[in-house]
Amino acid sequence: QVQLVESGGGLVQPGGSLRLSCAASGTIFSINSIGWYRQAPGKERELVARITSGGTTNYADSVKGRFTISSNNAKNTVYLQMNSLKPEDTAVYYCKAQSRYGMDYWGKGTLVTVSS
Repeated sequence: QVQLVESGGGLVQPGGSLRLSCAASGTIFSINSIGWYRQAPGKERELVARITSGGTTNYADSVKGRFTISSNNAKNTVYLQMNSLKPEDTAVYYCKAQSRYGMDYWGKGTLVTVSS
């Protein structure tokens, strides 16, 4: 089992920055990748960024150049640095771990609101 806890959400003005954290615990060795997803009101959940255990990253086109995903293996934590935030980035942000055994684990999410 893998447990994930997100933190760092909040209210920020357009153009501002936030850093989200996803702390993992449990059977960490089984994790193949961790991704950040978001779900805005009335919309489907979408992938924002993902990082593999080997360090490979990929991003949604809508956040390329503004968001950066990184990991601190010593702290079992994955970060999402979000810069130049826009109102359309407003959503609940979730992290998901995908294990090498085909299991997916989700955190409970953290709310990001971009508004003046």
